[in-house]
Amino acid sequence: MKGGNTIKTAFIPYGRQSIDADDIRAVAEVLQSDFITTGPKIAEFEKAICDFTGAKFAVAVSSGTAALHCAMFAAGIRPGDEVIVTPMTFAASSNAILYCGGTPVFADVLPDSLLIDPAEVAKKITKRTKAVVAVDYAGQPCDYDALRNICTKNGLLLISDACHSLGGGYRNRKVGTLADMTVFSFHPVKHVTTGEGGMIATDNSDFAARMRAFRGHGITTDYRQREEKGSWFYEMVELGYNYRITDFQCALGISQLKKLPGWISRRQEIAEIYDSSFKNNQSIIPVAKSPNISHAYHLYVVRIEGRDQAYTKLRNAGIGANVHYIPVHLHPYYKKNLNTHEGLCPVAEAAYNRIISIPMFPGLTDKDLTYIIATIKQAGI
Repeated sequence: MKGGNTIKTAFIPYGRQSIDADDIRAVAEVLQSDFITTGPKIAEFEKAICDFTGAKFAVAVSSGTAALHCAMFAAGIRPGDEVIVTPMTFAASSNAILYCGGTPVFADVLPDSLLIDPAEVAKKITKRTKAVVAVDYAGQPCDYDALRNICTKNGLLLISDACHSLGGGYRNRKVGTLADMTVFSFHPVKHVTTGEGGMIATDNSDFAARMRAFRGHGITTDYRQREEKGSWFYEMVELGYNYRITDFQCALGISQLKKLPGWISRRQEIAEIYDSSFKNNQSIIPVAKSPNISHAYHLYVVRIEGRDQAYTKLRNAGIGANVHYIPVHLHPYYKKNLNTHEGLCPVAEAAYNRIISIPMFPGLTDKDLTYIIATIKQAGI
């Protein structure tokens, strides 16, 4: 596939995992050990996340969606409760509210950063509101000081969906310590992968205990804990789920986490190259970066006129562009079951028609970036 003077033969996805020999070795060691699930690597991975973020507790689970569900359960969300959430996110952020019987209430986003707008959050609060879910869209932390002030004033829990922002920071504080509970994802396109997996970080010991039970059917002990005590007895105290993660997944996560600072640095370097290349280009406008934050750049999102045509041109050129996201309230399920509609969140809806994500992952080479940028410009985008 030709792009001016550059020729690219391999497809470049918008994101992908980075796996090396150390990762493979870590997994292989666990596969040959006594425990491949419900073993010591889970607690080790949880501690590693605590050490990295500064959180007091962490609970590892089977996916980012499971982590969101655990957080909603720990928050005590029940039928009749409302939880305010952004529409500019993957559906799991609000689906987890529904899993507990709660009602997602969508607050529109800021026009420049596409992060949830604190002023819109304040407008959506009712007597039924129990929590706010802040999504760190693309890897940029939300305005947590403003959100915390609103939540404190109204007696609400603040939950951070930081599935995009592991390794990021806000006003010299690390993501993982900015909310009552912080949710991470370890899907292959995220900063650290365990194949599938998730984690909830918190400083609240009661929340952590509830989530540990919830991930294992609502049972207060796991098999390894009972083995260590020489006991068979267990009790189910809550209606939980099987959201357990395996030891070999956690071994991969531990190995990956050691490389995260370097990967974040490379993501930020790639973003700077894109920023410089698109500077003063009125046809390609990157989503704005807020001051006083450290952007983790899970995604690099730009606004482009003629987004659908641009998407087709880039895909035809071997560049895996994507769109993040269709606003959640526009999905047919939400329209049918929650009576959401066009016009509910006009800023998010207007942005959706123009945004496109271009490749962003540490394995991108400078040659890849040259090709991507040249192709975007030569395509007349």
